Amino acid sequence: MTLDRAVMAFAGCVVLLGLLLAVTVHPWWLALSAFAGFNLIQASFTGFCPAAIVFKKLGVRPGTAFK
Repeated sequence: MTLDRAVMAFAGCVVLLGLLLAVTVHPWWLALSAFAGFNLIQASFTGFCPAAIVFKKLGVRPGTAFK
């Protein structure tokens, strides 16, 4: 798995987790999904993604988007 796919999979899991928690626990959990979406948008413009830094330190091989 490349760094790009790991970041996208992690973001997708965060969004789905936020939606699940909003349905089952409290609607304020939608803020987690909003944060993930905002982070994806800012990463597309700046190239800075905290999740990519963590995955890179864990040894995930680089892809094309995050180097």
